[in-house]
Amino acid sequence: MPSVWDVPVHDSTRVRDARVAAESAATLAGLDSARTAAASLVATELATNLLKHTQGGQLLVEIVPAPAPADARAPVWFVQLAAIDHGPGIADVPAALSDGFSTARSLGAGLGTCRRVADDFALHSVPGRGTVALARVGARPRAAVPAGLRAGGVNVPFGGAETSGDAWAWVRSGDRATLMLADGLGHGPEAARASTAAVDALHASAHLTPAECLRHLDTALRGTRGAAVAVAQVDSGAGLLRFAGIGNIGARLQDGDTWRALLSRPGIVGVHRPGTLREDRMPWAAGRLLIMHSDGLPSRWTPPADPGVLSADPAVVAAVTLRDAGSAARPVRDDTAVAVLAPTPRDRT
Repeated sequence: MPSVWDVPVHDSTRVRDARVAAESAATLAGLDSARTAAASLVATELATNLLKHTQGGQLLVEIVPAPAPADARAPVWFVQLAAIDHGPGIADVPAALSDGFSTARSLGAGLGTCRRVADDFALHSVPGRGTVALARVGARPRAAVPAGLRAGGVNVPFGGAETSGDAWAWVRSGDRATLMLADGLGHGPEAARASTAAVDALHASAHLTPAECLRHLDTALRGTRGAAVAVAQVDSGAGLLRFAGIGNIGARLQDGDTWRALLSRPGIVGVHRPGTLREDRMPWAAGRLLIMHSDGLPSRWTPPADPGVLSADPAVVAAVTLRDAGSAARPVRDDTAVAVLAPTPRDRT
């Protein structure tokens, strides 16, 4: 089941909570003692920075698949830590990543340490709007992401629970890379069981088109309460994006300066599948980016306007989208997941 730790960091006692969450995630991900210590250190530094520089924020700790999957059914897992805040932002990001930098008259080595010990590290900050710092720690240092595609996401459980009914995953088969987002009906353990069944079934469906994949998932989710599911697939050889969805999963495709909504069909995978499935097909080329989300995100959210964030790590794009769509005037009543599919940086130009 998707285990996620949503740690609000507003006082010093939460730094320990962040460290414990990272160590728990590392155990589930199968990390050895050295990499577990690295995840613990990163969590401590990110939480400490939230307190020192932003008067508090949110640390999401979860287990995620590798940003670039291999042709295999078994995913490679990483502990992902995302520090999200609405603080003053960082005016000089390169300086902030230098060991010893501080804006709070303290040691301030945190972000530089995170970048050094993590397998992946990314920082996005806009003065006056806030910061997202993201790190991934795996069982071993991974190879550089090859040219082509990468994916990432964030997942926030409803009410601070440690299990989310939402899940995302992605697989590859030859030239095809497939991203799926599933939202188990409702929330809690039974919703998580449905979304987990969808993730498991996806790893046996990498060779299928999105519509075929949804039919396979419908069978796999029988006996669960069902889920809303959307599947996006890029065929890099053909330069083609295919998309199909059932239920309330939102999706938007960036094409230059415009965004196109991709629509799912009504229904519940595993309970009530439409007799026919529409599969949208459109070109996939440099400059395109796909954002999918569950209904925990407002339906009328505004895509990030900063061009810099759209070329960032996909999980950073997801975290900024989540942060900027949030509002105290609209209480969240469900789990919320955002998943992003994008070209690798050198393919966006």
